[in-house]
Amino acid sequence: MISLLFASDGLNRITAIFWDIGGVLLTNGWDTPTRREAAAKFGIDWEESDARHMKAFPEFETGRITLDEYLGQTVFFRPRAFRGDEFKQYMRSCSREFPESRLFADSIASGGKYLIGAINNEGRELNEFRIATFDLRRPISLFFSSCYVGLRKPDAAIYRLALDVTQRSGSDTIFIDDRPENAEGARNAGMNAIRFQNVAQLASDLRNFGVEVPSR
Repeated sequence: MISLLFASDGLNRITAIFWDIGGVLLTNGWDTPTRREAAAKFGIDWEESDARHMKAFPEFETGRITLDEYLGQTVFFRPRAFRGDEFKQYMRSCSREFPESRLFADSIASGGKYLIGAINNEGRELNEFRIATFDLRRPISLFFSSCYVGLRKPDAAIYRLALDVTQRSGSDTIFIDDRPENAEGARNAGMNAIRFQNVAQLASDLRNFGVEVPSR
């Protein structure tokens, strides 16, 4: 499997690194397996809830509706035997850190050589919970979250926005994501991109771009 995608030939002078969050630094916040588990735990009809999710989730991820509004459309559209705060607590409990990835990201950020940002798809309430709970402000300076900018990966516009705001050219930047379509979206916007599989592979790919990677 090829893990490295690149936008231009030759070794680039990288000045900024953009990270995906879910699937790289943390578990995914509210993905299909997690929603299936929630449906089983709370006795929710999966097919009905999933169909409603597919309609409501783009609006939630781009900040057009709140978490309560999203849940009203996908879970609490009929009376339930559980409360909204119980369900939201379960949603929050599904977020966990990947210790090795997090330590690696922190070590790169601590060197102070690169601007560190995030480009991620997430609804506002979950996004802010995850940033605060896992202290993601420590390694990450800028959050181009879909809920803030109204754009979602893999739309090239969200990557171009990150380049415009940080005043970087694509060849000066690297984007890291576990999903190939999101890495491809970054490449289409002119950025270098790495498909994340594990920390050892990521460290090797970053070195190929000339990034100074701390010894592990």
